[in-house]
Amino acid sequence: MREESGKGPLVVLVGPTAVGKTAVAIELALALNGEVVTADSMQVYKGMDIGTAKPTPSEMKGVPHHLIDVVTPDTPFNVALYRDMAHRVIAEVHARGRVPIVSGGTGLYIRAVLDEFLFPDQGADPALRRRLQEMAAEHGPEHLYAMLVRVDPERAAELHPNDVRRVIRALEVYEVTGRPMSEHIREAKAKSPRYRDVRIGLIRPRSELYERINRRVDEQLRRGLVEEVKTLRSRYPLQDTALQALGYKEIIAFLDGECSLDEAVRRLKRETRRYAKRQLTWFRRDESITWFDLSRYPSLDAATDAIRSHVVKVLPELARP
Repeated sequence: MREESGKGPLVVLVGPTAVGKTAVAIELALALNGEVVTADSMQVYKGMDIGTAKPTPSEMKGVPHHLIDVVTPDTPFNVALYRDMAHRVIAEVHARGRVPIVSGGTGLYIRAVLDEFLFPDQGADPALRRRLQEMAAEHGPEHLYAMLVRVDPERAAELHPNDVRRVIRALEVYEVTGRPMSEHIREAKAKSPRYRDVRIGLIRPRSELYERINRRVDEQLRRGLVEEVKTLRSRYPLQDTALQALGYKEIIAFLDGECSLDEAVRRLKRETRRYAKRQLTWFRRDESITWFDLSRYPSLDAATDAIRSHVVKVLPELARP
């Protein structure tokens, strides 16, 4: 594989949940002599299979998949760990003369790999976060926003005063690092990119995507989602992070007698649709992504061919003889 300026090629495949990323990534890997590097913050956990829609061995079609089943649900994991693992795996794929395809829907993970900016999770202080959250609850979001204006007016200007989560994050960065978040962002943008990447986004019409979400939830129930949650909960009774993930917390509410199974399923479908909408909002901020509407292609093969053609146009060295 030819590399220019010492930078390896990288294919990035993003999109909302249930759009069809897994199938496209596998077919694209087969077409490009590639390996899939999963960018999913929940698929890193062992035993969380049905609820995270991990591909089965048969679905993988022999394509190597990385960064799935990395840690147990009771093991701390964050975006910093993911970034370091992803860079190492990508280097190993390049060394084998193959094409790494980063595929997933966790935007922060993908951003950490591509843009190098990383919220300093290693030094994050849970007590600080709780204190800031309590301040927001007691004094209102305007109080926190005023704090941010004083220490990082540049970042504050980019946020709405009611966006408490991002305001807290910016304040955390300042407290942990002693420097405004805006400085970290500027430095990250000034760095030369680590890879020569092509970014592909997958979409479908909203009604079609929502129907796919509903069908997938029904299939997860049929495959044993409730039993999976029961097993995980008995194995990791003190776990309070991974099992609060989408698809797990709703079933736990049912198991705790807070709602019926039908209500839990209704909530799960609703929250998954909302999550897909948030994912699209995140990815659409990246103007370098080229979008493909999968509904416009008669088959998966046709969609893969179109995407592959675009990829080799941007990175011609990936065209296989």
